[in-house]
Amino acid sequence: MDWQFVFSQALTQAIGPTMLVYALGAIGLNLQFGYTGLLNFGQAAFAAMGAYGLAMAVVAFDLPFWWGIAIGLAAAVVMALLLGIPTLRLRADYLAIVTIAAAEIVRRLARATVWSDTTGGSDGMRGFSEPFFEMNPWPPDATWEFLFVSMDSGRLVIDFGIFSLQYSNRDLWVMTVGWALVLFFLGIMALLVHSPWGRVLKGIREDEEAVRSLGKNVFAYKMQALVFGGIIGAVAGFIFALSRANVQPDTFTTDFTFYFYVVLILGGAARIFGPVLGAALFWFLYNLLSQGLIQAVRAEVIPQGMLSTTQIGPLVFFLLGLGMVLLLIYRPQGLIGNRKELMLDVR
Repeated sequence: MDWQFVFSQALTQAIGPTMLVYALGAIGLNLQFGYTGLLNFGQAAFAAMGAYGLAMAVVAFDLPFWWGIAIGLAAAVVMALLLGIPTLRLRADYLAIVTIAAAEIVRRLARATVWSDTTGGSDGMRGFSEPFFEMNPWPPDATWEFLFVSMDSGRLVIDFGIFSLQYSNRDLWVMTVGWALVLFFLGIMALLVHSPWGRVLKGIREDEEAVRSLGKNVFAYKMQALVFGGIIGAVAGFIFALSRANVQPDTFTTDFTFYFYVVLILGGAARIFGPVLGAALFWFLYNLLSQGLIQAVRAEVIPQGMLSTTQIGPLVFFLLGLGMVLLLIYRPQGLIGNRKELMLDVR
C-alpha cells in the first residue's frame, strides 16, 4: 500500500477548495444554530441562491460577474426574509420545517424543464466562471522552486518528504479567495459574538423570554442572525460553483445541509474556529478512509470477494456516521466546544 499517497491526498483535501465550501457554510450555521439557537435545515437553499444567482446573471442575462455576486447575495437576503417573517415568532421547529421544505423547493424549481433555458434544468449551467479565473494571479505556465515548494506548468507542489500537497493553478486561486473569505468571516464573527449584539443572541439561545422581558426585540435579532448566516451560506455557494465551474441542482440536496451540521458539530458549535476545524477534519478522515480502502483493495490486503471498489463509498459514509454517533454520545459538544453551549431553548 502506498501510504504516502493516501496521506498526501487526505491532507490535500483537508485544506482544499471543497473543505472551504463546507467551512463557510458551517460558519453561517454557527451564527444561526450555535449562537442564536435557530434550527435552519435549509442552508443548502442559501448556497443555491448564491450559486444560481451568479450563474444565471452571467450566463442567462449576460450581466457582469460582480453583478452576479450582488444578485446572489440579494437573493439570499430575500430568501431569509421570506422564511423568517412567518416563522421566527413561532417555535423553533417551525423554522426547521420551513427551511428544509424551502431547500427542496429551490432544488425542484432549478430542475424544472419549463425554466431550463434560464436555469439549465437538470443539466445545470456552465460558462460563468471564466471572469473569475481571468483574475487568477497564479500563472498557468510558471516554473520555479523554493526550498520544499515548487511550481511547474501551473501546478504547485509542497513536498514534506513523507507526503506532498499538489494543487493546480485554478485550485490555488479558489483557495486564495476561499481562505481569505474564511478568515474575513471568522474575524467578523469574533467581533460580533463578543459585542453586546452577540451577547443578546446568546441570551436568546438560552432563554428568549428573559431577553424579551428586558425590552429586546427578539424577532429582529433572530432575523438579523438568519440573514447574515444566509449571506455566508450564499458565499459558500459562490465558492462551490466556481471551484467546479458548474452549478447543478441535484448537488443542493438536503444532504448538503446535513454535512454542514456534521462539520459544525464535529468542530464544536458556538466556537469561532469550530467550523474550520470540523471541515478540515471531516475531509481529512473522508479521504483517508476512501484512499486507504482503495489502496488496500488494489494491494489485495482486503480480498476482492470481501470488499469491492464500488462498495467503498457507502462503507466510508457508514464509518463516518458511526463515528458521529459515538461523538454525540461521548462528546456532544464537539472537539473544541462547550457542553453548556448545547443547552438550547427550542420552545
